[in-house]
Amino acid sequence: MNTFELLGHPVRLRVVHAMRGGRTLTTSQLCARIPDVSKATVYRHVDLLTAGGILEVADEQRVRGAVERRYRLRQDRAAIDADTFESLSLDDHRRTFATATATLLAEFNAYLDRDRADPAADLVGYRQHAVWLSRDELLAMIGELRSAIAPRLANQPAPGRARYLLSPILFPTEEPSADPEAG
Repeated sequence: MNTFELLGHPVRLRVVHAMRGGRTLTTSQLCARIPDVSKATVYRHVDLLTAGGILEVADEQRVRGAVERRYRLRQDRAAIDADTFESLSLDDHRRTFATATATLLAEFNAYLDRDRADPAADLVGYRQHAVWLSRDELLAMIGELRSAIAPRLANQPAPGRARYLLSPILFPTEEPSADPEAG
């Protein structure tokens, strides 16, 4: 399976999300972070991600006669590159978007199922805004968002930090109009 196919499954994408930040985790620890997915399913998807080169074994140790592996994410393999993205068909985009939204919904439900989930206190946000932008304005806005987000992507887990899932979704809902009075 190529990276596109490997990341095209909600459980595998959730494993990748859980591994971000330079973490090294065992499959048991991943199961604890994705409690709504069966252990057998998590183990199967970890095996697929490892075979596909997205995860690698960071170390192994014997625990009660069994070998316990700690995995880490290979950052260079954990994203769909620009060339692959540009080559996707419309159906590929439909499937990829469906996977992304299914993953987002599963992660949000897992958050709400936690004992002390408090969306107001946790500053949860899922607002949607319709904005009118020219291509130049759109490019400027994307650049501004990247400038705000990119430095924080390098943050590592640390005391006082929680992992947040940020999912910017952007697409045109109408064709550009040549008539400024059209609406």
